Amino acid sequence: MTDQRIYNFNAGPAALPLPVLEEIQASFLNFKNSGMSITEISHRSSYFDEVINDAVTRTKRLLKLDDRYHVLFIQGGASMQFAMIPMNLLSPNDTADYINTGTWSTKAIKEAQLLGKSIDVVASSEDKNFSYIPKDISFNKGAKFVHLTSNNTIKGTQFYEFPDTGGIPIIADMSSDIFSKPLDMEKFGMVYAGAQKNLGPSGTCMVIIRKDMLDSANEDLPSMLKYSTYSSKNSMYNTPPCFGIYTIDLVLKWIEEEMGGMKKIEEYNVQKADVLYDLIDASSFYSATAEKYSRSLMNVTFRLPSEKLEQDFVERATQHGLGGLKGHRSVGGCRASIYNAATMESMYALVEFMESFEKENK
Repeated sequence: MTDQRIYNFNAGPAALPLPVLEEIQASFLNFKNSGMSITEISHRSSYFDEVINDAVTRTKRLLKLDDRYHVLFIQGGASMQFAMIPMNLLSPNDTADYINTGTWSTKAIKEAQLLGKSIDVVASSEDKNFSYIPKDISFNKGAKFVHLTSNNTIKGTQFYEFPDTGGIPIIADMSSDIFSKPLDMEKFGMVYAGAQKNLGPSGTCMVIIRKDMLDSANEDLPSMLKYSTYSSKNSMYNTPPCFGIYTIDLVLKWIEEEMGGMKKIEEYNVQKADVLYDLIDASSFYSATAEKYSRSLMNVTFRLPSEKLEQDFVERATQHGLGGLKGHRSVGGCRASIYNAATMESMYALVEFMESFEKENK
C-alpha cells in the first residue's frame, strides 16, 4: 500500500483532476453547510437543484450550445445508449448509417440490429484491425442519422475532423474525448458520453440532444427508455446519480475556470500527446498501433517487441508509480490514457521511465 498518489493512466474509470478530488474531500461530510454529505442530500432539494442546473449551464457555455439543445443525465452508461438511440430515433420506416471503427461502434451496431432496425454500415476500418479512421465515406441520402464513435479507447484512434454527411445529423459516442477540444455542434443531432473517462465517476451518461431529434423520437416506449422523460423533468424523473452529476459539475468548473476553457484544454492535450508520440516515433523499441494520421490524443496505444517485455513493462511501471498501462484485454499491448486530468508532469514521468526501460532491455 502507498500513501502517495500514482500517475493514473487507466482508461476508465480514469483519473480525475486533483483540485476536483480535493474539493469533493473538503465538502464530502458537510456539503455547503447542509449538515449532510452530497451522497445524502435529496435530489428534490435546493442544494441539488443548484448542482444539476450549474452542470447544465456550464455544459452549454463550454460547448456554445443554444436553446435547441437539451443536456440530460441518464444512468446505464454509454452502453445503454446503444439501444436507446435506435429505440427512440428509428421508426419502422427509418434507416440510419453507422461507421464502424472498433469495439464500441461494433457494440452499437449489434444493439441496433438486435432491435430489428434498418441500418447500413457505410464504412469500417476492420480490414486493418481498426487501426485507422475511414475517409471519403458515402452516406445514404435518406438516413435519419449517422452514428460514429469519436475516439476509440481500445485501438487508439480518433476523428480529427468529422465527415461531411450532406446535412444528415451525426450522433456521436464521445465517451472518451468529450470536453477535450472545441466542438462545432451544428453537425450533431446528439452526442453522448459515459462519464468515467473524461468527466467523472462511472454510472452516469451525459446526453446532449437537439430539439428536432427529441421531437421526432418514438414515445411508445417504457418511461425510463424515453429521452422525453429526462428532458421534461430536468433528468429527475426518478432519483438521478447525484454524486456523479456533482462530480461532473466540478470537472466542468475546473475546465472552465482553471484550465481556461475548450481551446486551452485542446492545446494542453495536444502537447501531452506529442510528448509520448515523439518518443514512440523516435524509438525502434516501441511501436504505435494506430496509423499516424488517425492517432488518438486521449489513448496512446503501443507495443513492445514481445509480450513478455510488455508484461515486464507494465509491472515495472506500476512499481514506479505509473498505473493503468496495460492494454485492453481484447488486444493486449500497452496503453496510456491521457485524458484531460492527466498532467504534463505525468507525461514526463512516463517518458523518463520508457526511455530507461528501453535502454535496459534493448
